[in-house]
Amino acid sequence: MDWGSPEFVIAIIAISTAGWIINTWIRAKHGYELEDEWGGKSKKNDPNEQRKIELLSNENEQLVGKIDRLQERLAVLERIATDPAKRTADEIEALREKS
Repeated sequence: MDWGSPEFVIAIIAISTAGWIINTWIRAKHGYELEDEWGGKSKKNDPNEQRKIELLSNENEQLVGKIDRLQERLAVLERIATDPAKRTADEIEALREKS
């Protein structure tokens, strides 16, 4: 085999590529951080972290709902506070009758 032949160069490239693929596969399998071509690292996804994200998302939706309800109640209270006394008394009585 001639050391300067194209087959030798292609064989070196193929061996290097196969080694890189195997190395990356082993690192991913065992949970090591993987490097990208710019030297950045990517971590393996943790199921516990995904679960925490889901729980926080659900809690966020609940809190947004509570805030919306509180804003509606605040708007009613502001309307009651700024309306004339006669109309306010009538609305309060109407609300008491609904309850």
